Amino acid sequence: MSEFEEVTTKAMALPDESKAELAELLIQSLDEKEDKDVKSAWLAEIRRRDQEIRAGASVTKPYD
Repeated sequence: MSEFEEVTTKAMALPDESKAELAELLIQSLDEKEDKDVKSAWLAEIRRRDQEIRAGASVTKPYD
């Protein structure tokens, strides 16, 4: 039995409340990595747009 199968078997044997808590922890661990990647990409895009505006290469319009 692989480590994954062993962990899965043990996790499935947990009470429902514990399984829900474990699922939440696992999802949060994935979101943390994704959030870092997304945040980094947005910061790069913000910097790029800021440089375009400051250089006059991009024209802005009022929201109205």
